[in-house]
Amino acid sequence: MADSLIYKVSSGKPSKPWYFVKSYLFLLIPKYFFIVRAKRLLSKCVKREDYKYIVERVNYYNKLPQNSTLPDNNIGEHKHTHYIFLDNASKFRPGTFHKTYFFDIHDIMRCFESDFRIGYIPGDVYFTPQFPALVKSRRLEEENTNSVLLKLNKLRHFMFVNDKLSFSEKKSQAIFRGKIRYSRIREQFMRLYFGSEICDCGLVGKNEGYPEEWFTPKKTIREHLNYKFIMTLEGNDVATNLKWVMSSNSIAVMTRPTCETWFMEGKLIPNFHYIEISDDMSNLKERLDYYINHPDEAQKIIDNAHEYVRQFLDFKREKIISLLVADKYLKATGQK
Repeated sequence: MADSLIYKVSSGKPSKPWYFVKSYLFLLIPKYFFIVRAKRLLSKCVKREDYKYIVERVNYYNKLPQNSTLPDNNIGEHKHTHYIFLDNASKFRPGTFHKTYFFDIHDIMRCFESDFRIGYIPGDVYFTPQFPALVKSRRLEEENTNSVLLKLNKLRHFMFVNDKLSFSEKKSQAIFRGKIRYSRIREQFMRLYFGSEICDCGLVGKNEGYPEEWFTPKKTIREHLNYKFIMTLEGNDVATNLKWVMSSNSIAVMTRPTCETWFMEGKLIPNFHYIEISDDMSNLKERLDYYINHPDEAQKIIDNAHEYVRQFLDFKREKIISLLVADKYLKATGQK
């Protein structure tokens, strides 16, 4: 029942069929159209009032120094959670890895005239590549220069909600639904809080070897929004639901993030944009009780989260930043 057609229609997630139909239709448009449009965007962006902000975002995502080098040999290796690719961009095809990653990288690289070589690691990346690579996620550590962030798998990660319920109207509980998939944090959380009064938590999908009573039917995004607090626990890399939770009138609750994506999780401020709990998660009840009893402070976190999300809603600017990140990558690797 959890994976029924009714759930898929009502889940609140974007439509994959429509996304793929639209993406395949765009493949029919000549590359020249995208090249001309990109040149026009980039030539005008320097006159924008927010150009300084754009440059800051570009340099945050792409920290490559000049004279960065790519290995001479080409690579194509399937791993458990990701794929390692190093070759001409045109060699990455829809069947190479998950199709959404193909369309996301193609959407950027078709805007450049030549067929450049790129390092590209689609999937959940929780390590620093050995060569300059375009990635969806990177470790929050100083030595992550080779990890160049792009807005990848955006169909799944970059969705936001229009929450009609106010914080005061919601249940005074947290909710967690998800899969563990080798996530130490999620497994530990389930062992601590399954069956507790403070959190409605359960696993979804196929049993990965955990107690059967942990498994429960999925809940739609709309059903999640009935709760004051939503757990955003890291899986293989980041918590996928963090973006839409921060656009809602519920509050994201999590440990300090260890990875980041285009959403710049490394810039989030604890107890300003989200509620932070300790790494051992033992203080969850204490933190939630505090904000239940201090609704004004809870509302401030919600307002701050909405303001943070707002910067990602200018789709034209997001496109400009993506193109400039890729352009800087090509220049840094000596290809432009």
